[in-house]
Amino acid sequence: MYTIKTSTEDTIEIQKSKFICQLVPVHSQYDVLNRINEIKDKYKGANHYCYAYIIDQVKRFSDDGEPCGTAGMPILNVIESNNLNHVLAIVVRYFGGIKLGAGGLVRAYTQSVTNTLKSVAVIELKKGKKIEIIFPYNQDKQINYLLSNYQITEKYFDENIKYIFNIDNKDLQIIIDHNIKYNILEDDIYI
Repeated sequence: MYTIKTSTEDTIEIQKSKFICQLVPVHSQYDVLNRINEIKDKYKGANHYCYAYIIDQVKRFSDDGEPCGTAGMPILNVIESNNLNHVLAIVVRYFGGIKLGAGGLVRAYTQSVTNTLKSVAVIELKKGKKIEIIFPYNQDKQINYLLSNYQITEKYFDENIKYIFNIDNKDLQIIIDHNIKYNILEDDIYI
Protein backbone atom coordinates (compact mmCIF):
# COMPACT_ATOMS: atom_id res chain seq x y z
CA MET A 1 0.00 0.00 0.00
CA TYR A 2 1.25 3.46 -0.92
CA THR A 3 0.48 7.12 -0.42
CA ILE A 4 1.79 10.43 -1.72
CA LYS A 5 4.49 12.37 0.07
CA THR A 6 3.21 15.90 -0.56
CA SER A 7 0.31 17.70 -2.18
CA THR A 8 0.54 18.43 -5.87
CA GLU A 9 -1.57 20.11 -8.54
CA ASP A 10 -1.87 19.86 -12.32
CA THR A 11 -4.17 21.45 -14.89
CA ILE A 12 -5.39 20.15 -18.22
CA GLU A 13 -7.75 21.65 -20.77
CA ILE A 14 -10.13 19.54 -22.81
CA GLN A 15 -12.44 21.20 -25.35
CA LYS A 16 -12.29 24.54 -23.53
CA SER A 17 -13.09 23.00 -20.12
CA LYS A 18 -10.38 23.44 -17.53
CA PHE A 19 -9.71 20.52 -15.14
CA ILE A 20 -7.55 21.35 -12.11
CA CYS A 21 -6.56 18.29 -10.08
CA GLN A 22 -5.10 18.36 -6.59
CA LEU A 23 -3.75 15.26 -4.91
CA VAL A 24 -3.48 15.60 -1.14
CA PRO A 25 -2.25 13.24 1.58
CA VAL A 26 -4.99 12.92 4.23
CA HIS A 27 -5.29 11.07 7.52
CA SER A 28 -8.92 11.62 8.50
CA GLN A 29 -12.29 12.61 7.09
CA TYR A 30 -11.81 15.89 8.92
CA ASP A 31 -8.68 16.49 6.76
CA VAL A 32 -10.76 15.72 3.67
CA LEU A 33 -13.49 18.23 4.54
CA ASN A 34 -10.93 20.93 5.32
CA ARG A 35 -9.10 20.41 2.04
CA ILE A 36 -12.29 20.38 -0.02
CA ASN A 37 -13.37 23.66 1.60
CA GLU A 38 -9.91 25.17 0.96
CA ILE A 39 -10.14 24.17 -2.72
CA LYS A 40 -13.64 25.65 -3.01
CA ASP A 41 -12.35 28.92 -1.52
CA LYS A 42 -9.32 28.94 -3.80
CA TYR A 43 -11.28 28.18 -6.99
CA LYS A 44 -14.49 30.11 -6.49
CA GLY A 45 -16.95 30.02 -9.34
CA ALA A 46 -15.98 26.59 -10.67
CA ASN A 47 -18.84 24.49 -12.00
CA HIS A 48 -17.85 21.23 -10.28
CA TYR A 49 -15.65 20.07 -7.39
CA CYS A 50 -15.51 16.31 -7.95
CA TYR A 51 -13.43 14.15 -5.65
CA ALA A 52 -12.60 10.74 -4.30
CA TYR A 53 -10.57 9.58 -1.34
CA ILE A 54 -9.42 6.45 0.42
CA ILE A 55 -8.51 6.38 4.10
CA ASP A 56 -7.82 2.87 5.37
CA GLN A 57 -10.97 0.93 4.36
CA VAL A 58 -13.13 4.03 3.82
CA LYS A 59 -13.73 4.94 0.17
CA ARG A 60 -15.90 7.90 -0.85
CA PHE A 61 -16.47 9.89 -4.00
CA SER A 62 -18.65 12.69 -5.35
CA ASP A 63 -19.72 13.62 -8.88
CA ASP A 64 -20.78 17.09 -7.60
CA GLY A 65 -23.42 17.65 -10.27
CA GLU A 66 -21.73 15.82 -13.14
CA PRO A 67 -23.76 12.92 -14.57
CA CYS A 68 -23.77 9.94 -12.19
CA GLY A 69 -20.61 7.84 -12.44
CA THR A 70 -18.71 10.17 -14.77
CA ALA A 71 -16.39 11.95 -12.29
CA GLY A 72 -16.09 10.62 -8.74
CA MET A 73 -15.93 6.94 -9.65
CA PRO A 74 -13.25 7.44 -12.37
CA ILE A 75 -11.20 9.48 -9.87
CA LEU A 76 -11.56 6.70 -7.28
CA ASN A 77 -10.59 4.09 -9.89
CA VAL A 78 -7.28 5.86 -10.54
CA ILE A 79 -6.51 6.00 -6.81
CA GLU A 80 -7.36 2.30 -6.39
CA SER A 81 -5.51 1.13 -9.50
CA ASN A 82 -2.34 2.81 -8.18
CA ASN A 83 -2.76 1.06 -4.79
CA LEU A 84 -2.93 4.41 -2.96
CA ASN A 85 -4.35 5.05 0.48
CA HIS A 86 -4.69 8.14 2.66
CA VAL A 87 -5.12 10.17 -0.52
CA LEU A 88 -7.69 12.73 -1.61
CA ALA A 89 -7.98 13.57 -5.30
CA ILE A 90 -10.15 16.56 -6.09
CA VAL A 91 -10.75 17.81 -9.62
CA VAL A 92 -12.12 21.31 -10.11
CA ARG A 93 -13.88 21.84 -13.44
CA TYR A 94 -14.55 25.13 -15.15
CA PHE A 95 -17.03 24.34 -17.91
CA GLY A 96 -15.87 25.62 -21.29
CA GLY A 97 -19.22 25.52 -23.09
CA ILE A 98 -18.76 22.24 -24.97
CA LYS A 99 -20.49 19.15 -23.57
CA LEU A 100 -18.13 16.17 -23.43
CA GLY A 101 -20.70 13.41 -23.01
CA ALA A 102 -20.48 10.64 -20.44
CA GLY A 103 -17.50 8.88 -22.06
CA GLY A 104 -15.67 12.17 -22.53
CA LEU A 105 -16.17 13.12 -18.90
CA VAL A 106 -14.90 9.74 -17.68
CA ARG A 107 -11.80 10.11 -19.86
CA ALA A 108 -11.23 13.73 -18.79
CA TYR A 109 -11.44 13.06 -15.05
CA THR A 110 -9.31 9.92 -15.39
CA GLN A 111 -6.69 11.78 -17.42
CA SER A 112 -6.63 14.70 -14.99
CA VAL A 113 -5.81 12.50 -11.99
CA THR A 114 -3.43 10.25 -13.96
CA ASN A 115 -1.43 13.26 -15.21
CA THR A 116 -1.22 14.72 -11.71
CA LEU A 117 0.04 11.43 -10.29
CA LYS A 118 3.03 11.60 -12.65
CA SER A 119 4.38 14.64 -10.81
CA VAL A 120 4.17 13.40 -7.21
CA ALA A 121 6.44 11.21 -5.09
CA VAL A 122 4.72 7.98 -4.09
CA ILE A 123 5.91 6.37 -0.86
CA GLU A 124 5.11 3.13 0.92
CA LEU A 125 2.69 3.28 3.84
CA LYS A 126 3.93 1.56 6.98
CA LYS A 127 2.04 0.47 10.06
CA GLY A 128 2.98 2.42 13.14
CA LYS A 129 1.89 4.11 16.30
CA LYS A 130 1.29 7.63 17.51
CA ILE A 131 3.29 7.98 20.70
CA GLU A 132 4.30 10.56 23.23
CA ILE A 133 7.57 10.71 25.09
CA ILE A 134 8.34 12.84 28.12
CA PHE A 135 11.93 13.57 29.06
CA PRO A 136 14.04 16.05 31.04
CA TYR A 137 15.70 19.02 29.42
CA ASN A 138 19.19 17.53 29.84
CA GLN A 139 18.27 14.77 27.32
CA ASP A 140 17.14 17.25 24.67
CA LYS A 141 20.15 16.85 22.33
CA GLN A 142 20.18 13.06 22.57
CA ILE A 143 16.43 12.76 21.90
CA ASN A 144 16.52 15.21 18.98
CA TYR A 145 19.39 13.23 17.45
CA LEU A 146 17.50 9.92 17.82
CA LEU A 147 14.35 11.42 16.31
CA SER A 148 16.02 13.36 13.49
CA ASN A 149 14.23 11.20 10.87
CA TYR A 150 10.79 11.75 12.38
CA GLN A 151 8.40 14.63 12.12
CA ILE A 152 7.49 15.66 15.63
CA THR A 153 3.89 16.83 15.35
CA GLU A 154 3.58 18.41 18.79
CA LYS A 155 6.12 19.78 21.27
CA TYR A 156 5.38 20.91 24.81
CA PHE A 157 7.83 22.57 27.18
CA ASP A 158 6.96 22.55 30.86
CA GLU A 159 8.82 20.94 33.76
CA ASN A 160 9.83 18.33 31.19
CA ILE A 161 9.68 18.19 27.40
CA LYS A 162 6.91 16.23 25.72
CA TYR A 163 7.01 15.19 22.04
CA ILE A 164 4.18 13.58 20.12
CA PHE A 165 4.95 11.87 16.81
CA ASN A 166 4.25 8.85 14.63
CA ILE A 167 6.75 6.01 14.48
CA ASP A 168 7.03 2.88 12.38
CA ASN A 169 6.36 -0.29 14.40
CA LYS A 170 9.84 -1.67 13.69
CA ASP A 171 11.51 1.64 14.65
CA LEU A 172 9.80 1.68 18.03
CA GLN A 173 12.68 -0.55 19.11
CA ILE A 174 14.97 2.53 18.94
CA ILE A 175 12.91 4.14 21.70
CA ILE A 176 12.90 0.93 23.74
CA ASP A 177 16.67 0.36 23.33
CA HIS A 178 17.42 3.85 24.67
CA ASN A 179 15.18 3.38 27.72
CA ILE A 180 12.96 6.27 26.71
CA LYS A 181 9.58 6.10 28.41
CA TYR A 182 6.69 6.34 25.99
CA ASN A 183 2.92 6.14 25.89
CA ILE A 184 1.00 4.84 22.90
CA LEU A 185 -1.71 7.34 21.95
CA GLU A 186 -2.94 5.49 18.85
CA ASP A 187 -2.11 1.99 17.71
CA ASP A 188 -2.13 0.47 14.21
CA ILE A 189 -2.07 3.68 12.23
CA TYR A 190 -0.50 4.14 8.82
CA ILE A 191 2.47 6.46 8.57
